[in-house]
Order: sequence, then C-alpha cells, then structure tokens
Amino acid sequence: MNNFSIISSILDNDFYKFTMQNAVIKLFPSVKTRYELINRGNHFFPKNFANSIRENIDKMSNLKLSNEEKIYLKKYCTCLDSSYIDFLEKYRYNPKEVFISQKGGNIKIYIEGLWSRTILWEVPIMAIISELYYKLTNSNNISNIKIISSTKKKLNIYKKLKVRIGEYGTRRRFSYNVQKLVLKIIKKEKYPFFTGSSNVHFSHIFSRSPIGTQGHEWIMLHAAKYGLNIADRIAMENWLNIYQGELGIALSDTYTSSIFFKNFNKKLANAFKGVRHDSGDPVIFIKEVIKHYKKFNINPLKKIIVFSDNLNPKKISNITAFCKKKIIPFFGIGTNFTNDVGLSPMNIVIKMVSALFKKKWISVIKLSNVKEKSTGKKNMLILARKNIHYIK
Repeated sequence: MNNFSIISSILDNDFYKFTMQNAVIKLFPSVKTRYELINRGNHFFPKNFANSIRENIDKMSNLKLSNEEKIYLKKYCTCLDSSYIDFLEKYRYNPKEVFISQKGGNIKIYIEGLWSRTILWEVPIMAIISELYYKLTNSNNISNIKIISSTKKKLNIYKKLKVRIGEYGTRRRFSYNVQKLVLKIIKKEKYPFFTGSSNVHFSHIFSRSPIGTQGHEWIMLHAAKYGLNIADRIAMENWLNIYQGELGIALSDTYTSSIFFKNFNKKLANAFKGVRHDSGDPVIFIKEVIKHYKKFNINPLKKIIVFSDNLNPKKISNITAFCKKKIIPFFGIGTNFTNDVGLSPMNIVIKMVSALFKKKWISVIKLSNVKEKSTGKKNMLILARKNIHYIK
C-alpha cells in the first residue's frame, strides 16, 4: 500500500480538459459518457496494483480549487468565463464514477457519469498509473543530473532550430517530480521559444498561461450525436461559438485527415489559426494542409501546424526543415520531455467508448490516420473504414 498522493491539485491536469469541460457544460450538460483504459503496450501490472490506483483516486475526492488557484485562472486563463470558474470551485471528484478491477497482471478501468464531470478523470488517472507502475515495479530512473543534462541538450538543439515548443507530458510522465524538474530547467535556461505547459498546475507554479485547446473526445461525441461524416464541422462550429476565435487550433485526425479536410471549409479554415497533427506521416500532412489552404487563397505562412505525435529532436528537426518558408510549425513535446529516463514509457490511453442519448448508449469510435491509434468496437471500426471512402 502507498501513503502518498500522486495528484495533489485539482489543476494537475491538461488545460484542454478544462476548456472542453467549459464547453460541455454549456452545450451538453445532460449527456452521460463512458471511458475505458486501453493497454496498448500490454503492460503486466504487479499484484494489488488496482488497490494502489484506488487509494490515489479516493484521495482525489478531497481536492478543490483554492482561492489562489481561482485568482490564477481569472488572470491567466481569460478564455474561461466566471460562471465556469465558479463551477470548478464547487467541483469535487467523485471516486464512485471510477470502476477498477484486476485479474492477474491485467487491470480494467472504466469511468461512467455525466460528461461534464467525468471529463476530468482521464489525464490524472493516466499519470497515477504511470507513476505507480514505475514505483511498484522498482524501475529506477536515471539521476536528476542526467535528466538535467539531457533536457539541456534537447533545448540547445531546439534553440538552434529556433522552434516554438510546449510541454505536453502530464499523462505519461515518469513522475510528478520529473515533470516539475524539466519545467524548472526550461525556465532556468530561459528558452526563448517556449510557449508554456499544457499542465495547469505547473503553469500556475511558474506563473504562465497554460496551452491547449481540445481533444479527440470533443469530436467523438459529436460523431455519436450527428454522424461521423459531419462531426468535425459541427464540433469546430460549436467550438467557435463558445470561444469566439480563441483556442483556434483544429484537431485533424479523429476520423482521418481526409474526412477532416472535407469538413474544414473556407469559413473554418479562415477562422481557425491552424491545425493539429497527431497521427500519420507529418510530411504528407504538411503538403495536404498547404494544398487545402491554397485552394481557398489562404496564405499558409500565416497559419500554424501543431505537431504532437511522439516527438523527439530528430523528428522535430526534420519537420522544421520541411516547413521552412511553407507554414509555421509548433511542437507539443510530451513523453520525450517527462519520461525520457532510460526506461520504456508506458503505452496506455483512456478513451471515451460510449455516450448516452435518449436513454440509449451509442458506441463512440476514433478512426485515426494510423490503425494502432484508432479506438472503439472492432465491428464499428471495420464498418467505418468501409464507409469512409464513400463519404462526400
């Protein structure tokens, strides 16, 4: 049994969870959802691992927004209105929404309840699983001195490239302390092109605005309600209505990029500041984005691509070279910052799998540009892949 709390602040979460929660409260307040843990890496968990997760989750019921954190949100997260911040101040995690079981080395986790509540569970639970896994399997990481040296080396590479970067590593971090150490190094090095962290708690600690916009589940829910072929468009339109042009990065691969571009019409292409790439060949995607913008007589050099798919210095260098004088790149670096400690990072995700509409549970899928990142029932994915080529 462990006697420490891995999650010690309600803000120890990714910013896009709060921005989506704000939108969900306004547009889908009565929708219920279900999420499940997907063990992509087939990790074997030690005995009583589920009990350790449960202990940490139960402790999260005590978390609440402090007055200091509330003041921070009002100052640094101006896209969140006062009614939402008041909601968050009253919000408490309910551990009864999380169901955990273990059989041998396998664990099962599912989360069920109002989407406006359950949306905050995913990232902290993944951070809990990751940190506990390394602690309870006696996986010793490299020393802080080596982490500092490695992070500085990466920053020097990025500095020479003059690339804008952000830190996106909460969900698969080696530990809370490693993530904090990496952000301390970035601050100390005064890296000129660092735009911030997606983690709101650490952004508060370091007095910066957090970064992030929306996740795949925002579009997945729209697909369950409106259909796969128009989900991207309606999700983007709803996002624009909520945020009036702020947080203007469109997510491009919930139902493959080909479907996204069919939905990304001239109005939306102009309204959004750019797009996010999270799966598939980045060079092919860059070419597709530029071609799409030019079709609408939009100058690609005034638009951004946010890259967030398993980045490292070599990938960033290659992507930067290809983007030069074509389009503006930005890089959201996750695991390579917060779990580059000489061990294999965990390969787990928690994804929405169904949504309740009119007393009927509707299966939810994600049809990524790459098969291994797709989620949902196999028969639904097969059907979607067959039909996707016929969507006009």
